[in-house]
Amino acid sequence: PRYRPDWASLDARPLPAWFDRAKVGVFVHWGVFSVPAWGSEWFWWHWQGQRDAAYERFVRRRFPPGTTYADEAGKCLSCSFAIPTESFSALRYVVLTTKHHEGFANWGSPVSWNWNSVDTGPHRDLVGELGEALRESNLRYGLYHSLMEWFNPLYLADKQSEFKTQSFVLKKTMPELYDLVLKYKPDLIWSDGDWEAPDSYWNSTSFLAWLYNDSPVKDTVVVNDRWGRGCSCHHGGFYNCADKYRPGTLPDHKWEMCSSLDKLSWGYRSNMSLAEVMDEKSVIEELVQTVSLGGNYLLNVGPTKEGVIVPIFQERLLALGRWLDTNGEAIYDSQPWRVQMENSTDTVWYTSKGPVVFAIFLLWPLDNVLRLCSPIPSPGTQVTLLGFGGTLEWQEQPGKGMLISLPYMQPSPQSGWAVKLEGVK
Repeated sequence: PRYRPDWASLDARPLPAWFDRAKVGVFVHWGVFSVPAWGSEWFWWHWQGQRDAAYERFVRRRFPPGTTYADEAGKCLSCSFAIPTESFSALRYVVLTTKHHEGFANWGSPVSWNWNSVDTGPHRDLVGELGEALRESNLRYGLYHSLMEWFNPLYLADKQSEFKTQSFVLKKTMPELYDLVLKYKPDLIWSDGDWEAPDSYWNSTSFLAWLYNDSPVKDTVVVNDRWGRGCSCHHGGFYNCADKYRPGTLPDHKWEMCSSLDKLSWGYRSNMSLAEVMDEKSVIEELVQTVSLGGNYLLNVGPTKEGVIVPIFQERLLALGRWLDTNGEAIYDSQPWRVQMENSTDTVWYTSKGPVVFAIFLLWPLDNVLRLCSPIPSPGTQVTLLGFGGTLEWQEQPGKGMLISLPYMQPSPQSGWAVKLEGVK
């Protein structure tokens, strides 16, 4: 069917199946904010918009008098930019910031003269280069794009008119979105920066109707829900709802949790401390809980101005990869089961694939006996521990589930093990 430019029609479009199967992706926040690398990716806004005293002091200490934010673009973004895609080996899709709220485009945007990565900084098409590398590794490629720009005069004029004019949308936002789709053919568009204006100002429904009907990715592209004030958690492809959104129960719509390894920022910060970085245990717990509740998990890293993923972030990504190498069968292509977690604890979570059920437990029981109340076993039930050879012995507790005898394991800081249950209800 052809989709009309209204939410009733657009929301009826089935979500392309690859997205739900993928389950795990990585978010990459990179832009001019990666040069001062202090505070957060909202550096320019805190410094020039809010006039935050801490940011003003930082600039006075670090930069010559009269320094502008635009000066930072020329310093940075070294030609050595090369994100190591081997860190993403266990992930299924990557989302790159093509343009954050600062307006700097990481490709040669035809409507962003001299404020893009081809005209200044690295003098390279970063969106295109990363896309080629990811597709060689068979990874899906998503493009983050901010609809608004904090200090663009056209946007500020439209805002002054209470969004009754659309100069910024017609001359900047929409030309860039069409250019990104036609040039890079993304698998996913991760929209943001929408909250100040209604979707009618952004022309969101017209763009999405073209995207679904006539674009080169009309059958495969996935979008999120940030297309105008009030759209989040109500309209679009999958729902983000809010940064680090975590529902308490199984939602009735496909959703994604975006989280960041740096707990306080999405962009790289030179003043980040180790205590502010998520540990491996927390990452795995978030992933398991998200997938059990039917969501995808998008984990963010902020590369340095040179495009380097710092060792602590690489270590976390590689640790996640190792965990998925062992337990990915319980994650990729899975579906929520009839029960998402044990009623008595939030340390056991369930996923399923057809008749097969996976119980993922986040704490290893001290007596090496895993107690599961929800599965109903049969005489032919078989239990295996992913990554461990052979079947496990189990006993039925009538009306109380199963007792599973786990193998003896050396103490480990790891969190998360999965047992595969065949022949249970």
